Amino acid sequence: MTDTIIAITLLWIFVVIYSVAASFDFGAGFWSMIYLNREKTKATQIANRYLSPSWEVVNVFIVLIVVALVTFFPGATYTLGSLLLVPGCLVVLLMLIRSTFMVFSHLIYKYDKMLSIVSGVTGILVPTLLISVLPVTQGGLSRTINGVEYLDWGLFLTSPHVYSFIGLAVSSTLFLSSLLLADYSFVAGEKQAFAVYRRDAVLLGPITLLAALVTVLTMQIEAKWLYDRILDYLPWLIASAVCFFISYIALLLPQDRLYFGIHLPRIAVIVATTQYLLASYAYGAARLPYIVYPQVTIESSFTHPDTFHALFICYMVGFAILVPGFIYFWRLFMKDEQYVRQK
Repeated sequence: MTDTIIAITLLWIFVVIYSVAASFDFGAGFWSMIYLNREKTKATQIANRYLSPSWEVVNVFIVLIVVALVTFFPGATYTLGSLLLVPGCLVVLLMLIRSTFMVFSHLIYKYDKMLSIVSGVTGILVPTLLISVLPVTQGGLSRTINGVEYLDWGLFLTSPHVYSFIGLAVSSTLFLSSLLLADYSFVAGEKQAFAVYRRDAVLLGPITLLAALVTVLTMQIEAKWLYDRILDYLPWLIASAVCFFISYIALLLPQDRLYFGIHLPRIAVIVATTQYLLASYAYGAARLPYIVYPQVTIESSFTHPDTFHALFICYMVGFAILVPGFIYFWRLFMKDEQYVRQK
């Protein structure tokens, strides 16, 4: 495995982890807003209880993505900065507003409802803007002026492929988060909240599958090069679809039974997450070697090998420190019934 493959693999791992974790986080914010006035179900309280510790951890990965991109592939940052200037600035602004209200809500009780509204609105807008990176970097949506790549807003705003990605991002965010909150509610013993989130997941599952199919179909029209390559990874996509159906069936079965010592809501979350990991691998591998098609590749934008080796060692040391902390966080906030039940 070459240095460039190792570097892009590490970067893609950061992207995938952030995508899944952020889906849980942003979706929880949206559901917190939707069920704000339905106090009997405690759905908003469950969502806010999950949001309370998770949002800071999730933000760690977006920092890792930016740092890894700039240090491993400095040659790509100029083109990406030109293409994604407006969406990137909007994402930073929205996340700043969201983080501010997250902090205030823990200090001043009267901001609780405003937090739910702000986190709900940003929970839809931020994934919408972030997912736009993918169709933009697949090519065909930019124009060159004086040797500089700029996003062609006319093509961008009229592209069915862009809107299919947006639909996939929104439906995936809501589907994954409703699955997680159903599991969270189940552990917390909140039966009404569990029923609400389970129902949402059951409704959103087919919509998410349809959005994925539409995305692939529009890819055939607007990014034929990528469509042809992704077919080479068809077994991974089939495995992803199988995981989806297993997860969906787990939602429909009676929920009071244990399988392999695990309750069904937790199985549904784990298998659904595996589904997205498999699909992400197929998509990421099919894109190689392009970071921005067709002009920026992982080879043309790669840093000096000596610099990469030093950075890679630093990342490994950092992971050795962070991973135990993340495992402890998971056990404390997701598996500790005393915390989840707020005893």
